[in-house]
Amino acid sequence: MSPKTMAHIQSNLALQQFQRLFAALAAASPWTKGLLTAALGALAIRAWHAARPSKPLSLENSDQPGLFKKHSSFASFPVPAGFTYPRIRVFYHAHPQEAKLPSTLPLLVFMHGLGGNATQFASLLTSLVNVAPCLAIDLPGCGLSDFAPKDERAYTTAAFAELLATAIDRYRNKDENQQVVLVGHSMGCSISALLASSHSPLHRRLNTNYIAGFIAICPKASPPSDKEAMNIDRLHWMPAPVFDLLRWYDRRGGLNSTSVARVVGHEADDETKKLQQKYNRQSKSAVFLRFVTAGLPAKGSQAADSDVIPWPGKEVWSGIKVPLFLLAGGADKLTPPEQVDEIARWLSEKPRQTADGVAMPEEPGVTTNPNTVPTTAGDIQLSQDHITNPSPRHDSGPQTLPKDMIKDDKKSTKHGFVLKTAKISAPAAHGFMYTTPYVRVVSGLIEEFLAKHVDERLSMGWQLQHLTTSGKWDVKNLKKWQSIAPCSDPIGGVFRAMKTMREVDPSHNPTDFVKRFSHTAIPDGVAMVLDISHESPVYNPKKLEEGGVEYHKFPTVSKLPPTADEVEHFITTVDNLRRSLPQTSFGTSPLSSTSSNPPLPSSEEDANRPTIGVHCHYG
Repeated sequence: MSPKTMAHIQSNLALQQFQRLFAALAAASPWTKGLLTAALGALAIRAWHAARPSKPLSLENSDQPGLFKKHSSFASFPVPAGFTYPRIRVFYHAHPQEAKLPSTLPLLVFMHGLGGNATQFASLLTSLVNVAPCLAIDLPGCGLSDFAPKDERAYTTAAFAELLATAIDRYRNKDENQQVVLVGHSMGCSISALLASSHSPLHRRLNTNYIAGFIAICPKASPPSDKEAMNIDRLHWMPAPVFDLLRWYDRRGGLNSTSVARVVGHEADDETKKLQQKYNRQSKSAVFLRFVTAGLPAKGSQAADSDVIPWPGKEVWSGIKVPLFLLAGGADKLTPPEQVDEIARWLSEKPRQTADGVAMPEEPGVTTNPNTVPTTAGDIQLSQDHITNPSPRHDSGPQTLPKDMIKDDKKSTKHGFVLKTAKISAPAAHGFMYTTPYVRVVSGLIEEFLAKHVDERLSMGWQLQHLTTSGKWDVKNLKKWQSIAPCSDPIGGVFRAMKTMREVDPSHNPTDFVKRFSHTAIPDGVAMVLDISHESPVYNPKKLEEGGVEYHKFPTVSKLPPTADEVEHFITTVDNLRRSLPQTSFGTSPLSSTSSNPPLPSSEEDANRPTIGVHCHYG
């Protein structure tokens, strides 16, 4: 029987049930009518799902960033627990200068959270792929990965940790003992912690001695509380169509809906809200329910009778013996910043003893907000508690903190490794790693941590110096590059076309460019450089930043026409840059507005404002 025929039969059966309920509704009591109406809505959604045509997920028919389209593939992964994940989307991007740099450069491995997918790291990867080789996967049922196998034991946090370890084992250079740095977001931190911790239940059966660092973005410190576990237990019996109905209710308001604000906050810019709305649409209710309930299986189920490894808590987190960087958003309601404080405390405290040398009882763990959803990203952050006890849309507190403030701290763990924490003040929320105003900040913090505390070779400065001294770093066609003018006059009062700089060039290098063409040298000079090339630049952008010129990357893939979404994203990116053009020494001020999307400057204002320099890999 063909899939189309099967869908038709399922649709007819669902519609027959719909008709029977409709007939019963007319003769029912008011209380019964309420129950039947809810069931009627659920069956209507089921009928719509069954009749809706679907396409197999692929890179061609999906809305994917260009970077992911070019560097993604699909693979099957058998794991030590005995499961096989038949079709997992893998993103792997070798370093652009792989052949010219040491083969032992660490591999960065990214793990998304519940309700997310690997493309949520796209903004960070734009810069990090130029620092190290990068690997990411979509968990089963997320992004472009198939929702298989069906065994619920394959959807526990520990099972996902084994899947990630298997993917790492396939892509890292084992012959050179290549080291790995884990980068997790939300539930992805819990998965990664099971690999990074020497106290992990998986430590004995998985060889993860290659892990050299761990970056945890919005981590959850403790397993679900008793109340959260009770709410999760209720989800065992909730059909996916009913959950779809709840999600539909949660999405009312579009970009200003609760489902969007829950993750990125009410004050996020429209571009970020659109991005979150897209992630919400990509999340599947059946996948969410499987993920959440697998870790706390129902009594009497197949998983309940097996040895299910619990979600990471104090024991696992306190056993991490590698450099660790914890990042949190001040307005994060899903994994509040206090979770970072608790993990840091566990890693810093030494066991307390009585005068007789007997260990004292442990202090109670971090208390969780009972209104906090016990999972991660997306509009599927619903639980039974939120359904029956909805919390207000707005709350006070961290939002009053200064917006551009980062609370940064660095110390050593009790194991003697670096422990760095960074809290980005409100309105930074759970999705701050892909929120427009914070992407550059987060990327810079991560790159600094990698270079200072993991491996100095992960510094772009070190790599450029290595390539320069070895004579391997330059533009591909120097003669062609030399024939191009360094920088054009202003175009429309917005842009200046420019050719890429060369670190080793006597005149068109970052330092001299700042002196000749920046907004500090001429009124309509360049305040921001927008690099639209796919590869890493042959100059050190840090020297631009030191001269007061911001560096932004918007990679385009050569010979691949941009999609409509990418064109829209480019326009939005430029508009956001124009709104934030800095004040110059010649009296022009940036736009000021309390709105998250202030108006663009007029053409008259543009004529006297700093400009945006744009270059590709030549000019």
